[in-house]
Amino acid sequence: MPFEIDRRSVYKCVQCGTCRSVCPVFDAVGWESANTRGRMLIIKSLLEGRPPSEDVLPSLASCTTCGICAAKCPAGANPPEVVEAARAQLVKCGVTTEAQENLKSAVITYGNSFGETKDRKHWLSETERSKLPEKSGYVYFVGCFDSYRYPEFAKKTFGILQRFGVTLLPDEQCCASPLLRTGFKEDAEKVMKHNLDQIKKVGAHTIITSCAGCYTTLKNNYPEELRVISLPEFLAEHLEELNLKKLDLTVTYHDPCHLGRHNKVYDAPRKVIQAICTLKEMKNIKEDSRCCGGGGGVRIGYPDISLELARNRLQDVPESVDYIVTSCPLCVRNLRDAGGDIEVIDIVELVAMAIE
Repeated sequence: MPFEIDRRSVYKCVQCGTCRSVCPVFDAVGWESANTRGRMLIIKSLLEGRPPSEDVLPSLASCTTCGICAAKCPAGANPPEVVEAARAQLVKCGVTTEAQENLKSAVITYGNSFGETKDRKHWLSETERSKLPEKSGYVYFVGCFDSYRYPEFAKKTFGILQRFGVTLLPDEQCCASPLLRTGFKEDAEKVMKHNLDQIKKVGAHTIITSCAGCYTTLKNNYPEELRVISLPEFLAEHLEELNLKKLDLTVTYHDPCHLGRHNKVYDAPRKVIQAICTLKEMKNIKEDSRCCGGGGGVRIGYPDISLELARNRLQDVPESVDYIVTSCPLCVRNLRDAGGDIEVIDIVELVAMAIE
């Protein structure tokens, strides 16, 4: 099978090496093949006739798709898009990692990235479920992480959103981000169609989500007529109605790659935080924020590299802060697993403190 990718997007890379100074995986492991330039050279070789094989996977499957290379590329290349396209071609050629296949199987079989069998709304009581509005213009898309790993985040988020008439999908499944990031485009289309049918069933025109991965997927891969809002954006729009109290805390904020660099949502979370307490910025923020290491399938495929990136990110935390706040449950998990001394919390936990 020929390896087919838009050649123009690949050949925008001129091998200048600017990305060597910013790629978090290269910083952690030091292999040229695990740097953006090395990945682009490997993809060029595949385009030029190199047979697709498992030899290329340690390079192409270890990219977190954080996007800092694209943000800094003087030639205007977009390596994360190219890497995702290359992964999709490798999938068509039957060249995948075991971790990729396990992830796909979990999403397709169980509707979530963890292979969980329990109901996605298990964090709601039967009474609460029975009272969910069947129709609403606004839906809270919970995501796999908050549904199964941080149900307390989901409960706090929905507790706030219910005040504004927001409901849940009858049968939400994974947003398809893990499938898209790891190359399973055809499978992703099926999952997205299911969710779109659910959205139409509810009659929603606006989707609110608290997961950065869900946000970028719903916003950029689902139909454009849907309005997609991240939880920080929604909270920032409704600060007056929330009537938050001031807390005697100092926190720092970690910009998730898929919320910040990919979608430029920088101000809203800071506005929410500053309405509650003192914000002390990290080193490397906004467009320069360093990846937590969790994205692009790297956490599941290369856990040691993933945690090394998280530990590197924790080095950017300033002194004398009470919490590290972020707006992505995957970032919460990876930064917590890195074992720092400062507690990592989701922004909804901070808001809940200011409401209670």
